[in-house]
Amino acid sequence: MDTSSSHRLMTPQALPGFADAAFALGQAAWWLVAHWFVPLLLAVTGWLVWELISARLAARASMQRCVLRVTPAPYFDPDEERVLRQGLKLLQAANALPWWAPKRSRAVRIRLRSDQTHPLSYQMEGPAGAEKFLRVSGFGNAVALSVLSSDDAERDRGDGEQGGDQREFEVRGEMVLRGNPASYLREVPLDPDPLQPIVDAVASLKSDLGDLVEVTIDLQPAPRTAVRVKRWQMMQRARGEEHAEARAASRWMRQDVAAAADSLRTLAQGRNQAAAPLVVPHARRVDKDKALGKLADDTALARVQILIRCASNREGRARALLSQVQGGFTVFSHEARLAPRGLRLFAWWWGPDQWPWRRSWQRRWETGQCRPSGANLARLTELTGLLKPPTRHCQLPLLPAQLPTFEHGNPGLLLQGVLVEGDGTRRLVATHAAETLFETGLGKSGAGKTERAVAQAIAVAHAGGGLLYVDPHGDSWHRASPYLAHPMIMGRVQVVDLKPADGTRPVAAWNLLDMSHGQPRHEVTDAVVDGLAAGMKWDDSNTPRGITILTNCVQVLTALNAKACAAGQPEAQATVFHISALLTDPNFRTAALQVVRADLGAEAITWWDTIFPTLSYEAFGIVLNPLTRLSQNPVYHAFLGQAQGRLNLRQAMDTRRIVWICTAGNGPNDRLVSSLIAHELLRAGRSRRDTAPGDRIDFRGYLDELITIAGSAPESVASMFEDLRKSKVHIHGMSQSLTRLPQAVREALLQNSSTLATTTGTRRVIKVMTEEWGERPSEDQVIALPLYEHYASFTVGGQRVGPVRISGVHLDDDFHDLARPTQVKTLHARAHRAAGGRPLPEAAASAAAQLNAVRALVASLTPHATVDMTKGYQS
Repeated sequence: MDTSSSHRLMTPQALPGFADAAFALGQAAWWLVAHWFVPLLLAVTGWLVWELISARLAARASMQRCVLRVTPAPYFDPDEERVLRQGLKLLQAANALPWWAPKRSRAVRIRLRSDQTHPLSYQMEGPAGAEKFLRVSGFGNAVALSVLSSDDAERDRGDGEQGGDQREFEVRGEMVLRGNPASYLREVPLDPDPLQPIVDAVASLKSDLGDLVEVTIDLQPAPRTAVRVKRWQMMQRARGEEHAEARAASRWMRQDVAAAADSLRTLAQGRNQAAAPLVVPHARRVDKDKALGKLADDTALARVQILIRCASNREGRARALLSQVQGGFTVFSHEARLAPRGLRLFAWWWGPDQWPWRRSWQRRWETGQCRPSGANLARLTELTGLLKPPTRHCQLPLLPAQLPTFEHGNPGLLLQGVLVEGDGTRRLVATHAAETLFETGLGKSGAGKTERAVAQAIAVAHAGGGLLYVDPHGDSWHRASPYLAHPMIMGRVQVVDLKPADGTRPVAAWNLLDMSHGQPRHEVTDAVVDGLAAGMKWDDSNTPRGITILTNCVQVLTALNAKACAAGQPEAQATVFHISALLTDPNFRTAALQVVRADLGAEAITWWDTIFPTLSYEAFGIVLNPLTRLSQNPVYHAFLGQAQGRLNLRQAMDTRRIVWICTAGNGPNDRLVSSLIAHELLRAGRSRRDTAPGDRIDFRGYLDELITIAGSAPESVASMFEDLRKSKVHIHGMSQSLTRLPQAVREALLQNSSTLATTTGTRRVIKVMTEEWGERPSEDQVIALPLYEHYASFTVGGQRVGPVRISGVHLDDDFHDLARPTQVKTLHARAHRAAGGRPLPEAAASAAAQLNAVRALVASLTPHATVDMTKGYQS
């Protein structure tokens, strides 16, 4: 059956037709050989037409794009699974285009940008239809997504006057995959952040030179045709290598057999034996998974295109930045690597900045189309470091836009310290004064927290601001004096030195009950009573009677002082030391009550008329004892015993004065005076309610050794950090340890401080701060800080910056141009005189004679009374 069929196919009748067809094919082949340029021309023409159509369609598809800015939270720390899911979502978004869109336009772009406003911003860009995929982040609430319009995106990349198109020098680069296409890049762990090498490369970026670095990573699902071609090539290569190895092994085997046959031993034996059969090795079967490597399947396989643009206004910097960024990609190098695209010929480099690649690079950069060199195929697991914004493990540099550069004389900036840039340069950094409401500085003694605060206070003074500096040691005043000895500042400085070295040093004057400035009597009464009660650790539960006695006495004396001022005799005002006379001298008490009876409330009159006579003398001891002990100190008696004081914190706030108070130490009297100062600051700040918010002038209070003040007035200090913001009074507290502060003060500091800073210290002390910062930096890092180094977190633009490591400002180095040592004596004289300072003997004598002046005032205001200066009053 088969034979007959074959015979029928080859019948003579069929031979002529077959010959004719063969002849025609031969002629066609000969014509093609002779006219080879015709099919080539047709193929080229067809390819050009197809390329033109694809380019037009791709340009149309890429015309509308969406841009999303990704802002990670400070705690952003994704795992590898979340990053992989985000990458899969990006690949899904890349296909959100109409069916007619060419493959080159089906890509999603990740843009990393470092410029004068962003240390490393992270954006996602894609086709207009990809927005619904990109808006749903795989990172959840750990990142914030904001959609940018095309104008906003261009403005965000334009940088105003320093726009990328206006920079003088610009270079381009592209990273391509090198090595075996089936080999893997290194899978970099997420801790430390894989972006850190790129961040380190741009750490030396100079915004004033217009430096700019942009890196784009374009991703698209791996094209099936390209993957199949690459797989076929890899299999062919693997089979070829296996056959080559088999042929090499066979050749060596034949050589070994021939050598053995010709050996002397074989000839000597002379045995007539049959030759052993020669076994020729055969090529082994190629392991497909091993040969194809990462190309074995299509899951999470993507084509990647990495473009880099660097620009600057200084020649050479753009090229240096490009080299640094390209070097940052070496962290991914393993069996395969990311290498710059181009050719090197001796010292000359031919890359994307030159013809013919430049035009293609620019088109891809502008349109977001993905057409990399070669296949450039990678798995998403190899690119996890690029598929997410910087995490909490990434140490970003601080740019002037984040932490401004300090400018001397600028009242809008508050000096914070010295930041060492990535290239080793030192930059004085600052925060915005309007945002820096409260500050807390911690650290061991001598580590630099006081030096930093003094430098900040000096900067505030030179910028025209007002401040109060309370120092329990007095060293800060002598440290700051040479830098405040300027004619434009001297007139605003007041110094209160409560620990004079000798009797010739001036002692300032402060009357707690002074009514010559028009303060409401109830505010003065509350401030004095609260200050004395806090300093003596009284409260309504354990010493209600003492507080009642003290309150009624102060009410009488403030009313009496108001009478004195109204009568034009402010020099005859009573002081807190006259509380003793009011309680123990019946004649003085009777006359004083008669003068102010009409000014006291009914409740106060009832207390003096009905309750006071029932009290025994021993009941007054709780009030008299601390006042007597205070009066026994000659300095404090001279300071608080003057009729009129120049220390007026409310006036200092409104007139931008610089008040320096140096208390004497940490004894009972010192704590009592510190408590009075704290309450006066709180009272003065709260009294600014009578001024419109826009008319209130910023005033800063520096409380060094906060333990001394907070220990005697915890509620007042806590209230400062809670209430004085609205009064534009900003408190800067310094302490060696937070744990030694009262609980209310500690909570107010941590809750409301715009700036938290610490130097080195013991583990137990700094643990509070590191916990507040989430253990970044760790306790070990803080403990290892050298002297005058700090870790600090700031509030800039409503966001927390840091904690970052900064150096403290050293006055001798950073403020040496402001020093005026020859004018220090003049400054001291004027500052003491402005605070009402007089030599201690003179001031003490004036305070001792003040009671007689008050008695004379009472006598002049009491009708039908005669006065005996030695015996008191006689009706």
